[in-house]
Amino acid sequence: MSHTPPKYVAWTRDQMAARIANDIEDGAVVNIGIGMPELVADHLSPNKEILLHSENGILGMGPRPAADAVDPDLINAGKQPVTLLDGGAFFDHSLSFAMMRGGHLDIAILGAFQVAENGDIANWSTGKPGAIPAVGGAMDLAVGARQVFVMMEHLTKDGQSKLVHRCTYPLTGLGCVTRVYTDLAVLDVTAGGFAVRDLCQGMSLETLAALSGLTLAAA
Repeated sequence: MSHTPPKYVAWTRDQMAARIANDIEDGAVVNIGIGMPELVADHLSPNKEILLHSENGILGMGPRPAADAVDPDLINAGKQPVTLLDGGAFFDHSLSFAMMRGGHLDIAILGAFQVAENGDIANWSTGKPGAIPAVGGAMDLAVGARQVFVMMEHLTKDGQSKLVHRCTYPLTGLGCVTRVYTDLAVLDVTAGGFAVRDLCQGMSLETLAALSGLTLAAA
């Protein structure tokens, strides 16, 4: 007798971004990484005072502008148009990286290719032939921020888990990841491995563990 596999509804990227935005505490200074994390800026509550940092030299970054209000000279580290909130500031790379390396960021939100259950992160190279490795400021952010949130799809295009026992790609940082947000779950990195805080609709802890190839515990 065949069994129908359980159905689940993965979160969209905007839903993931909204969840991260909701978890950021009022008053936090937060670096928004390149790629998927850029969506978080569009979901921050106006009732919270959160300072967004971009490594190319912006503090007080706002959400994406309307199509008819784009300033080509105002871009984030991912070269995407952004806005500047009242009181925002521009500065050079040396000051920006001093903020990152000096422990002045409460949270860095990064994308990743892999996150290990001990908190290691690999997010700058898969070693794929012809690919251009570009670590940028990720290493500085990984070790400089007080907390590191990772936002990524749970599985690769060929169905491999991005949550791993040990990273097989070149490392960005060691033991630095605090929490992982995927399209299937939210997980904390603990001394005992990944602890699941939340699951997408229809997902069970057992199914997530099977997809991840890891032993997972509830937070």
